Amino acid sequence: MVGVRSSALTNVPTLYQRPAPDYALLKGMMKFAGYSFALSFHPMPTSNTILNRCRLSHTNLCTPMFFSAYYTQKRQSHHNSGAVAKYYLPPWFSVAPMMDWTDNHYRTLARIISKHAWLYTEMVAAETIVHQKDNLDRFLAFSPDQHPIVLQIGGSNIENLAKATELANVYCYDEINLNCGCPSPRVAGHGCFGVSLMLNPKFVAEAMSAIAANTNVPVSVKCRIGVDDHDSYDELCDFIDMVSSLSPTKHFIIHSRKALLNGISPAENRSIPPLKYEYFYGLLRDFPNLTFTINGGITSVDEVNAAREAGAHGVMIGRAAYNNPWHILGHVDTAIYGAPSSGLTRRQVLEKYLAYGDSVLGKYGYRPTVRDIVKPLLNLFHSAPGNGLWKRKADAAFRNCTTIKSFFEETLVAIPDTVLDSLVAEPSPGRGDLFANVDSLLPPPYRTTEEIVICA
Repeated sequence: MVGVRSSALTNVPTLYQRPAPDYALLKGMMKFAGYSFALSFHPMPTSNTILNRCRLSHTNLCTPMFFSAYYTQKRQSHHNSGAVAKYYLPPWFSVAPMMDWTDNHYRTLARIISKHAWLYTEMVAAETIVHQKDNLDRFLAFSPDQHPIVLQIGGSNIENLAKATELANVYCYDEINLNCGCPSPRVAGHGCFGVSLMLNPKFVAEAMSAIAANTNVPVSVKCRIGVDDHDSYDELCDFIDMVSSLSPTKHFIIHSRKALLNGISPAENRSIPPLKYEYFYGLLRDFPNLTFTINGGITSVDEVNAAREAGAHGVMIGRAAYNNPWHILGHVDTAIYGAPSSGLTRRQVLEKYLAYGDSVLGKYGYRPTVRDIVKPLLNLFHSAPGNGLWKRKADAAFRNCTTIKSFFEETLVAIPDTVLDSLVAEPSPGRGDLFANVDSLLPPPYRTTEEIVICA
């Protein structure tokens, strides 16, 4: 192979192989911070146990939602008696669902780099799943190695949400998440779902109950801290209180900005409304029996650990994990989960991705194309020597390359061997003090309407 120099193409491991697990590290059930790791079962005979080891550096690492009897029962009943046991570490770190970005190709790359990060699909509309029920592999299929993986669905029709969840069961996702946070006009506007659903918490509770009734895995909601003028802390708490009280939802992913539905774009909605981390940490204080993952404005592993040290149960990163996958995902397993380093170089990552890419090229007629499959790789050399030339060569190669192998041969000559063969560098320092003063900013404690009446 010309592009991935000095690498033989024979015996390249596929994405469906993993080294044998270290069974000495698997004690059946690990006692951890007062809770137990839950076994999950997946009917994937080629899958192996992926738990390595955990770092016991925080006091709040495990939360009731992830290790409750409910969670264990839902997981175990989801799979048949011939299933293979799988251990997943909790979602202390997850990659956000991003339309047109977190597709099968990106998730494949992400899982090669990080074995423990939780991955989310792009949002899939419930109507799409229902109407494409004879063509679902195109929208829902993924390789076993992508576990742990969460399916995010969107919609405003309870019947379709229930049907979509039932149809998705055969794919054995590890959690079903409802999108209550997308501010896109085609979703929140014409579609009347996404972040618009936050204005109707009773409907969200009914939708989550319908979703939960049609699956045996945990369910969760991803939302903002408010919508337009409905942005007070009490209104956010009203939403959380109603959804969690009237449905089985116990896990909320909170994007710590409100959404503005008119006048700004989805991209501007990720930067213009100010971050209010104090709202997120207020929820931790006021809803101690729920699990909360923080999202928004966190762009480094240092900041992930800072958020967790401040009390967050989990942290979700979006575009930073896409725009710089090597330096973000490359440190997740070691710096966040305390697992041993994979020892992979970018050359080895590309060899594994090559086996995947050429196996799915043109699987659905003319799609996916070489461009589709290569797209997640375009940020693999972020800020590295040769990155600019590599991208220029990639633009030219898209016009004539018909395989991923030929694309690599034509383009990777731009990347020095020292870059291809080096291990991931030490993480760049982030804003470790990002949450240092959050306690002093917390809003007044939330009181329900009943509590206010009693006090009056």
